[in-house]
Amino acid sequence: MTKPRSIFEDVGDAAPAPAPTPARRPQYARRGIALWLSVIFLLVVAMIVVGGMTRLTDSGLSITEWRPVTGAVPPLDAAAWEAEFEKYRATPQFEILNRDMELAEFKAIYWWEWGHRQLGRLIGAVWALGFLWFWLRRRIPPGWTWRLLVTGLLGGLQGAIGWWMVTSGLTGTMTSVASWRLAVHLGLAFLILGLIAWYILRLGRSEAELIQARRQRNEGLMRWGSLLVVLAFAQILLGALVAGIDAGRSYNDWPLMGGDFLPFTAFNLEPYWSNYLENPGLVQFNHRMLGYLLALVGILAWWRSRRSALGDIRGAFDAMAAMMVLQIALGIVTVLWGAPWQAAILHQLGAVALFVLVIRARFAALYPRPQRIARG
Repeated sequence: MTKPRSIFEDVGDAAPAPAPTPARRPQYARRGIALWLSVIFLLVVAMIVVGGMTRLTDSGLSITEWRPVTGAVPPLDAAAWEAEFEKYRATPQFEILNRDMELAEFKAIYWWEWGHRQLGRLIGAVWALGFLWFWLRRRIPPGWTWRLLVTGLLGGLQGAIGWWMVTSGLTGTMTSVASWRLAVHLGLAFLILGLIAWYILRLGRSEAELIQARRQRNEGLMRWGSLLVVLAFAQILLGALVAGIDAGRSYNDWPLMGGDFLPFTAFNLEPYWSNYLENPGLVQFNHRMLGYLLALVGILAWWRSRRSALGDIRGAFDAMAAMMVLQIALGIVTVLWGAPWQAAILHQLGAVALFVLVIRARFAALYPRPQRIARG
Protein backbone atom coordinates (compact mmCIF):
# COMPACT_ATOMS: atom_id res chain seq x y z
CA MET A 1 0.00 0.00 0.00
CA THR A 2 1.15 3.54 -0.76
CA LYS A 3 1.42 6.01 2.05
CA PRO A 4 -1.39 8.59 1.96
CA ARG A 5 -0.21 12.11 1.15
CA SER A 6 -0.57 14.80 3.81
CA ILE A 7 -2.86 17.70 3.10
CA PHE A 8 0.01 19.96 4.11
CA GLU A 9 2.43 18.42 1.56
CA ASP A 10 3.82 20.97 -0.84
CA VAL A 11 2.68 19.97 -4.30
CA GLY A 12 5.73 21.72 -5.71
CA ASP A 13 7.92 18.94 -4.30
CA ALA A 14 6.83 16.60 -7.11
CA ALA A 15 8.92 16.51 -10.28
CA PRO A 16 7.28 18.42 -13.14
CA ALA A 17 5.99 16.38 -16.04
CA PRO A 18 8.22 16.54 -19.13
CA ALA A 19 7.02 18.87 -21.87
CA PRO A 20 5.70 17.07 -24.95
CA THR A 21 8.12 16.95 -27.86
CA PRO A 22 6.66 18.68 -30.93
CA ALA A 23 6.15 16.39 -33.88
CA ARG A 24 8.79 16.82 -36.56
CA ARG A 25 7.38 17.92 -39.86
CA PRO A 26 8.46 15.77 -42.82
CA GLN A 27 10.87 17.44 -45.21
CA TYR A 28 9.55 16.98 -48.72
CA ALA A 29 11.95 17.18 -51.66
CA ARG A 30 10.03 19.40 -54.07
CA ARG A 31 13.19 20.82 -55.63
CA GLY A 32 14.89 17.44 -55.78
CA ILE A 33 11.90 15.85 -57.50
CA ALA A 34 11.71 18.78 -59.93
CA LEU A 35 15.39 18.28 -60.79
CA TRP A 36 14.86 14.54 -61.29
CA LEU A 37 11.88 15.21 -63.56
CA SER A 38 13.95 17.78 -65.47
CA VAL A 39 16.49 15.06 -66.28
CA ILE A 40 13.69 12.80 -67.51
CA PHE A 41 12.27 15.71 -69.52
CA LEU A 42 15.57 16.20 -71.35
CA LEU A 43 15.84 12.45 -71.98
CA VAL A 44 12.34 12.38 -73.47
CA VAL A 45 13.26 15.29 -75.77
CA ALA A 46 16.36 13.35 -76.83
CA MET A 47 14.14 10.31 -77.38
CA ILE A 48 11.89 12.31 -79.70
CA VAL A 49 14.89 13.55 -81.69
CA VAL A 50 16.45 10.09 -81.97
CA GLY A 51 13.05 8.68 -82.92
CA GLY A 52 12.82 11.29 -85.67
CA MET A 53 16.25 10.36 -86.99
CA THR A 54 15.31 6.68 -86.83
CA ARG A 55 12.32 7.40 -89.05
CA LEU A 56 14.23 9.68 -91.44
CA THR A 57 16.92 7.03 -91.95
CA ASP A 58 14.30 4.26 -92.41
CA SER A 59 15.84 2.38 -89.48
CA GLY A 60 12.73 1.59 -87.46
CA LEU A 61 12.19 -1.90 -88.88
CA SER A 62 15.78 -3.11 -88.58
CA ILE A 63 15.13 -4.91 -85.27
CA THR A 64 12.30 -7.37 -85.79
CA GLU A 65 11.86 -8.57 -82.18
CA TRP A 66 10.84 -6.94 -78.94
CA ARG A 67 13.03 -8.11 -76.07
CA PRO A 68 12.79 -5.49 -73.30
CA VAL A 69 15.65 -6.99 -71.25
CA THR A 70 17.90 -9.15 -73.42
CA GLY A 71 17.51 -6.77 -76.35
CA ALA A 72 19.74 -4.30 -74.53
CA VAL A 73 22.76 -6.36 -75.66
CA PRO A 74 23.59 -5.75 -79.34
CA PRO A 75 25.17 -8.39 -81.62
CA LEU A 76 28.70 -9.02 -80.38
CA ASP A 77 30.18 -11.20 -83.12
CA ALA A 78 29.88 -11.94 -86.82
CA ALA A 79 27.45 -14.83 -86.30
CA ALA A 80 25.12 -12.69 -84.19
CA TRP A 81 25.16 -9.92 -86.80
CA GLU A 82 24.39 -12.38 -89.56
CA ALA A 83 21.46 -13.77 -87.55
CA GLU A 84 19.99 -10.29 -87.08
CA PHE A 85 20.50 -9.49 -90.76
CA GLU A 86 18.74 -12.72 -91.72
CA LYS A 87 15.67 -11.70 -89.68
CA TYR A 88 15.61 -8.34 -91.42
CA ARG A 89 15.83 -10.04 -94.84
CA ALA A 90 12.43 -11.60 -94.11
CA THR A 91 10.73 -8.19 -93.84
CA PRO A 92 8.79 -6.52 -96.67
CA GLN A 93 11.05 -3.47 -96.40
CA PHE A 94 14.08 -5.54 -97.39
CA GLU A 95 12.24 -7.53 -100.05
CA ILE A 96 10.73 -4.46 -101.73
CA LEU A 97 13.23 -1.66 -101.11
CA ASN A 98 16.58 -2.96 -99.88
CA ARG A 99 17.38 -6.20 -101.67
CA ASP A 100 20.84 -4.85 -102.53
CA MET A 101 21.64 -3.93 -98.92
CA GLU A 102 24.94 -5.23 -97.53
CA LEU A 103 25.71 -6.10 -93.91
CA ALA A 104 27.58 -2.83 -93.34
CA GLU A 105 24.52 -0.84 -94.47
CA PHE A 106 22.29 -2.94 -92.22
CA LYS A 107 24.52 -2.18 -89.25
CA ALA A 108 24.04 1.55 -89.84
CA ILE A 109 20.25 1.39 -89.60
CA TYR A 110 20.41 -1.21 -86.82
CA TRP A 111 22.38 1.13 -84.56
CA TRP A 112 19.81 3.92 -84.93
CA GLU A 113 16.96 1.66 -83.85
CA TRP A 114 19.03 0.03 -81.10
CA GLY A 115 19.99 3.45 -79.77
CA HIS A 116 16.34 4.53 -79.81
CA ARG A 117 15.31 1.50 -77.78
CA GLN A 118 18.30 1.81 -75.47
CA LEU A 119 17.38 5.41 -74.70
CA GLY A 120 13.90 4.20 -73.78
CA ARG A 121 15.42 1.70 -71.34
CA LEU A 122 17.55 4.48 -69.84
CA ILE A 123 14.49 6.67 -69.29
CA GLY A 124 12.72 3.78 -67.57
CA ALA A 125 15.71 3.15 -65.30
CA VAL A 126 16.07 6.84 -64.37
CA TRP A 127 12.37 7.02 -63.53
CA ALA A 128 12.36 3.81 -61.48
CA LEU A 129 15.51 4.61 -59.49
CA GLY A 130 14.39 8.17 -58.81
CA PHE A 131 10.90 7.17 -57.75
CA LEU A 132 12.16 4.48 -55.39
CA TRP A 133 14.73 6.87 -53.90
CA PHE A 134 12.16 9.54 -53.02
CA TRP A 135 9.40 7.07 -52.07
CA LEU A 136 11.50 4.92 -49.70
CA ARG A 137 12.84 8.03 -47.98
CA ARG A 138 9.29 9.45 -47.73
CA ARG A 139 10.25 12.66 -49.47
CA ILE A 140 7.35 12.73 -51.93
CA PRO A 141 4.85 15.50 -51.06
CA PRO A 142 1.24 14.50 -50.33
CA GLY A 143 -0.78 13.92 -53.47
CA TRP A 144 2.26 13.47 -55.70
CA THR A 145 2.87 9.73 -55.47
CA TRP A 146 0.09 8.85 -57.90
CA ARG A 147 1.16 11.59 -60.31
CA LEU A 148 4.70 10.24 -60.47
CA LEU A 149 3.40 6.68 -60.80
CA VAL A 150 1.17 7.63 -63.72
CA THR A 151 4.18 9.17 -65.48
CA GLY A 152 6.12 5.93 -65.12
CA LEU A 153 3.18 3.77 -66.24
CA LEU A 154 2.73 5.93 -69.34
CA GLY A 155 6.42 5.43 -70.08
CA GLY A 156 5.98 1.67 -69.90
CA LEU A 157 2.91 1.90 -72.13
CA GLN A 158 4.96 3.91 -74.61
CA GLY A 159 7.38 1.02 -75.00
CA ALA A 160 4.53 -1.38 -75.77
CA ILE A 161 2.97 1.07 -78.26
CA GLY A 162 6.38 1.45 -79.92
CA TRP A 163 6.51 -2.28 -80.58
CA TRP A 164 2.85 -2.27 -81.72
CA MET A 165 3.86 0.43 -84.19
CA VAL A 166 6.84 -1.57 -85.47
CA THR A 167 4.73 -4.71 -86.04
CA SER A 168 2.65 -2.82 -88.60
CA GLY A 169 5.66 -2.78 -90.94
CA LEU A 170 6.82 -6.37 -90.55
CA THR A 171 4.16 -8.15 -92.60
CA GLY A 172 2.30 -7.84 -95.88
CA THR A 173 3.54 -5.21 -98.31
CA MET A 174 4.32 -2.44 -95.80
CA THR A 175 7.76 -0.89 -96.20
CA SER A 176 7.36 1.40 -93.19
CA VAL A 177 5.23 1.59 -90.08
CA ALA A 178 1.59 2.65 -90.28
CA SER A 179 1.42 6.44 -90.13
CA TRP A 180 -1.51 6.50 -87.73
CA ARG A 181 0.33 4.21 -85.32
CA LEU A 182 3.31 6.54 -85.56
CA ALA A 183 0.94 9.39 -84.63
CA VAL A 184 -0.24 7.47 -81.56
CA HIS A 185 3.36 6.78 -80.56
CA LEU A 186 4.49 10.39 -80.97
CA GLY A 187 1.31 11.72 -79.39
CA LEU A 188 1.91 9.72 -76.22
CA ALA A 189 5.50 10.98 -76.11
CA PHE A 190 4.24 14.56 -76.16
CA LEU A 191 1.58 13.75 -73.56
CA ILE A 192 4.30 12.47 -71.23
CA LEU A 193 6.44 15.50 -72.03
CA GLY A 194 3.56 17.87 -71.28
CA LEU A 195 2.75 16.20 -67.96
CA ILE A 196 6.38 16.37 -66.86
CA ALA A 197 6.61 20.05 -67.86
CA TRP A 198 3.46 20.85 -65.85
CA TYR A 199 4.77 18.96 -62.82
CA ILE A 200 8.12 20.78 -62.97
CA LEU A 201 6.34 24.13 -63.06
CA ARG A 202 4.20 23.20 -60.06
CA LEU A 203 7.05 21.77 -58.01
CA GLY A 204 9.09 24.90 -58.60
CA ARG A 205 6.85 26.74 -56.14
CA SER A 206 5.42 25.80 -52.75
CA GLU A 207 1.80 24.75 -52.32
CA ALA A 208 1.17 27.88 -50.28
CA GLU A 209 2.47 30.05 -53.13
CA LEU A 210 0.33 28.20 -55.64
CA ILE A 211 -2.81 28.61 -53.52
CA GLN A 212 -2.13 32.31 -53.17
CA ALA A 213 -1.35 32.70 -56.88
CA ARG A 214 -4.52 30.89 -57.94
CA ARG A 215 -6.57 33.68 -56.43
CA GLN A 216 -5.13 36.01 -59.08
CA ARG A 217 -5.74 33.62 -61.99
CA ASN A 218 -6.95 34.94 -65.32
CA GLU A 219 -9.94 32.80 -66.30
CA GLY A 220 -10.10 34.13 -69.86
CA LEU A 221 -6.44 33.44 -70.65
CA MET A 222 -6.74 30.03 -69.02
CA ARG A 223 -9.42 29.13 -71.57
CA TRP A 224 -7.26 30.50 -74.40
CA GLY A 225 -4.36 28.47 -73.05
CA SER A 226 -6.44 25.28 -72.89
CA LEU A 227 -7.57 25.77 -76.50
CA LEU A 228 -3.97 26.33 -77.60
CA VAL A 229 -2.82 23.13 -75.85
CA VAL A 230 -5.49 21.11 -77.67
CA LEU A 231 -4.72 22.68 -81.06
CA ALA A 232 -0.96 22.31 -80.64
CA PHE A 233 -1.37 18.64 -79.68
CA ALA A 234 -3.62 17.99 -82.68
CA GLN A 235 -1.08 19.72 -84.94
CA ILE A 236 1.64 17.43 -83.58
CA LEU A 237 -0.48 14.39 -84.46
CA LEU A 238 -0.99 15.69 -88.00
CA GLY A 239 2.75 16.32 -88.21
CA ALA A 240 3.31 12.67 -87.35
CA LEU A 241 1.01 11.64 -90.20
CA VAL A 242 3.00 13.90 -92.55
CA ALA A 243 6.24 12.31 -91.38
CA GLY A 244 4.87 8.78 -91.54
CA ILE A 245 4.17 8.94 -95.28
CA ASP A 246 6.90 11.48 -96.18
CA ALA A 247 4.21 13.95 -97.21
CA GLY A 248 6.59 16.83 -96.53
CA ARG A 249 8.55 15.82 -99.62
CA SER A 250 5.52 16.35 -101.84
CA TYR A 251 4.12 19.72 -102.92
CA ASN A 252 7.21 21.74 -102.08
CA ASP A 253 5.73 25.13 -102.85
CA TRP A 254 4.04 27.66 -100.58
CA PRO A 255 1.49 29.13 -100.00
CA LEU A 256 -0.15 27.02 -102.75
CA MET A 257 0.26 23.29 -103.25
CA GLY A 258 1.21 22.34 -106.78
CA GLY A 259 -0.26 25.65 -107.93
CA ASP A 260 -3.63 24.92 -106.25
CA PHE A 261 -5.12 25.75 -102.87
CA LEU A 262 -6.21 22.11 -102.42
CA PRO A 263 -4.27 19.52 -104.47
CA PHE A 264 -6.40 17.84 -107.14
CA THR A 265 -5.11 14.46 -105.88
CA ALA A 266 -6.44 15.07 -102.36
CA PHE A 267 -9.18 12.41 -102.59
CA ASN A 268 -7.93 9.90 -105.14
CA LEU A 269 -7.50 6.94 -102.75
CA GLU A 270 -10.00 4.24 -101.93
CA PRO A 271 -11.61 3.85 -99.48
CA TYR A 272 -12.42 7.55 -99.08
CA TRP A 273 -11.43 7.80 -95.41
CA SER A 274 -7.92 6.51 -96.12
CA ASN A 275 -7.09 9.85 -97.79
CA TYR A 276 -7.00 11.50 -94.37
CA LEU A 277 -4.24 9.13 -93.25
CA GLU A 278 -2.36 8.10 -96.39
CA ASN A 279 -2.84 10.71 -99.11
CA PRO A 280 0.27 12.96 -99.11
CA GLY A 281 -1.57 15.92 -100.61
CA LEU A 282 -4.51 15.88 -98.19
CA VAL A 283 -2.37 15.06 -95.15
CA GLN A 284 -0.02 17.97 -95.83
CA PHE A 285 -2.99 20.24 -96.63
CA ASN A 286 -4.62 19.42 -93.28
CA HIS A 287 -1.34 20.05 -91.48
CA ARG A 288 -1.05 23.46 -93.13
CA MET A 289 -4.67 24.46 -92.41
CA LEU A 290 -4.48 23.49 -88.75
CA GLY A 291 -1.18 25.37 -88.53
CA TYR A 292 -2.92 28.52 -89.78
CA LEU A 293 -5.72 28.05 -87.24
CA LEU A 294 -3.21 27.51 -84.44
CA ALA A 295 -1.37 30.67 -85.47
CA LEU A 296 -4.60 32.68 -85.53
CA VAL A 297 -5.66 31.49 -82.08
CA GLY A 298 -2.13 32.08 -80.78
CA ILE A 299 -2.14 35.69 -82.03
CA LEU A 300 -5.56 36.33 -80.48
CA ALA A 301 -4.44 34.83 -77.16
CA TRP A 302 -1.27 36.92 -77.22
CA TRP A 303 -3.27 40.08 -77.98
CA ARG A 304 -5.63 39.26 -75.13
CA SER A 305 -2.66 38.81 -72.77
CA ARG A 306 -1.59 42.43 -73.48
CA ARG A 307 -4.44 43.56 -71.23
CA SER A 308 -3.07 41.72 -68.19
CA ALA A 309 -1.49 43.88 -65.51
CA LEU A 310 0.81 41.01 -64.52
CA GLY A 311 4.19 40.87 -66.20
CA ASP A 312 4.47 37.13 -65.58
CA ILE A 313 1.44 36.43 -67.76
CA ARG A 314 2.48 38.84 -70.50
CA GLY A 315 6.01 37.41 -70.58
CA ALA A 316 4.76 33.81 -70.87
CA PHE A 317 2.47 34.65 -73.79
CA ASP A 318 5.22 36.74 -75.42
CA ALA A 319 7.55 33.71 -75.40
CA MET A 320 4.80 31.47 -76.77
CA ALA A 321 3.99 33.90 -79.61
CA ALA A 322 7.65 34.35 -80.56
CA MET A 323 8.17 30.59 -80.73
CA MET A 324 5.02 30.21 -82.79
CA VAL A 325 6.36 32.65 -85.41
CA LEU A 326 9.67 30.78 -85.50
CA GLN A 327 7.93 27.41 -85.83
CA ILE A 328 5.84 28.65 -88.75
CA ALA A 329 9.03 29.83 -90.46
CA LEU A 330 10.67 26.45 -89.84
CA GLY A 331 7.65 24.67 -91.30
CA ILE A 332 7.70 26.77 -94.47
CA VAL A 333 11.45 26.27 -94.92
CA THR A 334 11.07 22.52 -94.40
CA VAL A 335 8.44 22.34 -97.14
CA LEU A 336 10.33 24.56 -99.61
CA TRP A 337 13.54 22.56 -99.14
CA GLY A 338 11.84 19.20 -99.59
CA ALA A 339 12.07 18.16 -95.93
CA PRO A 340 15.82 17.42 -95.54
CA TRP A 341 16.60 15.74 -92.25
CA GLN A 342 18.26 18.84 -90.77
CA ALA A 343 15.19 21.01 -91.34
CA ALA A 344 12.82 18.21 -90.31
CA ILE A 345 14.59 17.70 -86.98
CA LEU A 346 14.67 21.44 -86.27
CA HIS A 347 10.95 21.62 -87.03
CA GLN A 348 10.34 18.73 -84.64
CA LEU A 349 12.37 20.43 -81.91
CA GLY A 350 10.38 23.58 -82.59
CA ALA A 351 7.20 21.61 -81.94
CA VAL A 352 8.61 20.53 -78.57
CA ALA A 353 9.51 24.10 -77.63
CA LEU A 354 6.18 25.53 -78.75
CA PHE A 355 4.15 22.84 -76.97
CA VAL A 356 6.00 23.43 -73.70
CA LEU A 357 5.72 27.21 -73.99
CA VAL A 358 1.97 26.92 -74.60
CA ILE A 359 1.71 24.84 -71.42
CA ARG A 360 3.83 27.41 -69.58
CA ALA A 361 1.55 30.24 -70.77
CA ARG A 362 -1.50 28.42 -69.46
CA PHE A 363 0.30 27.78 -66.18
CA ALA A 364 1.11 31.48 -65.87
CA ALA A 365 -2.57 32.34 -66.38
CA LEU A 366 -3.57 29.86 -63.68
CA TYR A 367 -0.75 30.56 -61.20
CA PRO A 368 0.56 34.07 -61.97
CA ARG A 369 3.47 35.32 -59.93
CA PRO A 370 2.69 38.40 -57.83
CA GLN A 371 3.43 41.72 -59.47
CA ARG A 372 6.34 43.56 -57.87
CA ILE A 373 5.77 47.30 -57.56
CA ALA A 374 8.98 49.28 -57.84
CA ARG A 375 9.42 52.10 -55.34
CA GLY A 376 10.78 55.48 -56.36
